[in-house]
Amino acid sequence: MSEANTKWGILYCPKSGIWSSPAKRWERIEKCLKAEGIAYDHVQSENAGSVDRLVKMLVANGYKTIVIVGGDSALNDAVNCLMQFDQQKRSDIALGVIPNGVMNDFALFWNLKEDELEQNIKWLKARRVRKIDLGCIRYTSNKGEKCRRYFLNCINIGLIATIMNLRRQTRHYFGSRTLSFFSSFMLMIFQRLDYRMHLKINTDEINRKVMTVCIGNARGYGQTPNAVPYNGWLDVSVVYHPQMTQLFEGIYLFVRGKFLNHRSVHPYRTKKVEVLRADRAMVGIDGRMMNTPVGEFSVSVEQEVLNFLVPS
Repeated sequence: MSEANTKWGILYCPKSGIWSSPAKRWERIEKCLKAEGIAYDHVQSENAGSVDRLVKMLVANGYKTIVIVGGDSALNDAVNCLMQFDQQKRSDIALGVIPNGVMNDFALFWNLKEDELEQNIKWLKARRVRKIDLGCIRYTSNKGEKCRRYFLNCINIGLIATIMNLRRQTRHYFGSRTLSFFSSFMLMIFQRLDYRMHLKINTDEINRKVMTVCIGNARGYGQTPNAVPYNGWLDVSVVYHPQMTQLFEGIYLFVRGKFLNHRSVHPYRTKKVEVLRADRAMVGIDGRMMNTPVGEFSVSVEQEVLNFLVPS
């Protein structure tokens, strides 16, 4: 077995923002890796667009364990890169994560916490591999091209996509998940609160004004709290436009992790969602804004298509 087969290939995606210290963060990670006796090579991303290129480079050089030191968006880029290879090639590769992003929701689903670096690396070293599902959005771009994009955590359509975008931007300044979350909700009052949508979910057809839709392969930043990325299903939360008093109640329940208890939230479990119309609604995928699809698009699940390193 070649050396690259046994070494980890680590892609370090430094966290941006005024409070971040990428060099110190990497020094701590490197210290933990050496303490565990892990052989590795690492590369560092220059920007968000370089993740795809660097993951392809690691695969081409024979690394079978690829660890992303980053957040949901970096993981999303890595997954979409790996899905460009055939199933036989992917079956030899295991993807892991050391959370280091603005948002680390998929890592938190597995109880991988950013401030528990030593424990995270011990779990990765144990190499417990689980095949996981991916969500997939199929859409037409503004250039008329048929496209698809995979996701680990969720797709948001509408208001929450806007809030997640605000949260990402404000986290760069505040450095705190809580402060960025509440500042994003404060900025929400300047945003459009509902959108005309036409959705098909199972046998239901929804054609009305909707505030937000979350399609979750995992917990969806708290909006699809019962979703798991290994049962072959997507969880969907459709939120109609509540009254102002209900809106604040919804924020409270969201923070308390009881989002599905709100009277304006309508949950579904499905294998496919057809979006026939979503007028001017922003679309976010794993916390990052994507170019809004042109016309109709669909979201489905692909079962057990990726090897992921999970805690033991």
